[in-house]
Amino acid sequence: MTIEQIVAISGDGKLSDDSTSSEELRTYFKEETSTKLFHYIDYCLSNSFLNSGFVLQDLVNELGRRLDFEVQNGLYRGRKSAIGSDGLWTSPEGNHLVVEVKTTDTYRISLDTIASYKQKLLESGKVSDLITILIVVGREDTGELEAQVRGSRHAWDIRLISTDALSKLVEIKEGAESIDTLQQIREILIPFEYTRIDKMVELLFTAAKDVESSVEVEQGLPIQESSEKPEIKVDQPDHDFIQKKREEILAAFERVKNLRLVKKTRATYWDLTRTLRVACTVSKRYEGKSPYWYAYHPSWHSFLQEGEIGFFILGCSDLNFAFSIPLDALTPLLEKMNTTEKENGKMYWHIKIAQEENGNYSLLIPNHPDNLSLTPFRFTLPTLAPKVISK
Repeated sequence: MTIEQIVAISGDGKLSDDSTSSEELRTYFKEETSTKLFHYIDYCLSNSFLNSGFVLQDLVNELGRRLDFEVQNGLYRGRKSAIGSDGLWTSPEGNHLVVEVKTTDTYRISLDTIASYKQKLLESGKVSDLITILIVVGREDTGELEAQVRGSRHAWDIRLISTDALSKLVEIKEGAESIDTLQQIREILIPFEYTRIDKMVELLFTAAKDVESSVEVEQGLPIQESSEKPEIKVDQPDHDFIQKKREEILAAFERVKNLRLVKKTRATYWDLTRTLRVACTVSKRYEGKSPYWYAYHPSWHSFLQEGEIGFFILGCSDLNFAFSIPLDALTPLLEKMNTTEKENGKMYWHIKIAQEENGNYSLLIPNHPDNLSLTPFRFTLPTLAPKVISK
């Protein structure tokens, strides 16, 4: 369905402030993948249809949520008694962004009017002094608007970004894991003096290293404990295979739990209320008594703990089932698990699955007579992913 058709079946199909149509459409956007949101944005910019500007406004606000801002949707149509911004975004760090969405910069906009929204919010006591303005423009060709901003008295309070660049930030964020990367992505939207571009370079470098290390953790050889002989690789799935397998596992988990998950980072997801949370990782198969190895990161543990219900989901590249271990069952075992601490001070726990003589699988607990049976946590995938041939 096109976004026009989706709008048509939302409520009575007529978007207006505080309407059922608007509520249903925004709920749908919260449930959709970011890739589909990018597609809808492109459609809004390429096709003229009734209230396409309102739809674009809601889509941009949803991208703000994907960047972990707390988002208050603005009004479609301004009212004299209300603040007429298109959205108000608040970051976990306490920064506030007054968001204005424009399809094009063909027409000049009143920067004084947008600045007045910021002032009214300050006067209302709803925000702190850490408040700036973000203008999101549909087209990449924003030369006229850039010149207008640079020549105004509000230049140091305004940041300008295209929907395409904002979408790219969401992509980077969803492919990363480090909290530092996520924070720097949000900070790039806040005005700062950029004669010196160290902050931009730092973001690019951190994001690239973050993605590289995330892939390495899931696809590299496991760290060997001193008491073990080296394991031999059997399968060589690449990054695309691992991600596809993860998506297959999460789709099956959604069906089992009858819910919809939204991607936060490469391996972490949550439901619409953000109360149920999962961290999902996938292992290649190795020869030996422990055929599947995983890293469990403190950032994942904190993420799961901050929800009401948490699951650590373990996928296996060559199996048509996975294991969803409740956080309550996993947490007491962590103190018994081996760990690795890197030179940069970061650490992670080693999680290994052992295959029993009866063919069942269990979580290996070092220096402990009994392992944790994974049978109660097993759920089946609808199809078996293609076997990856060893190189």
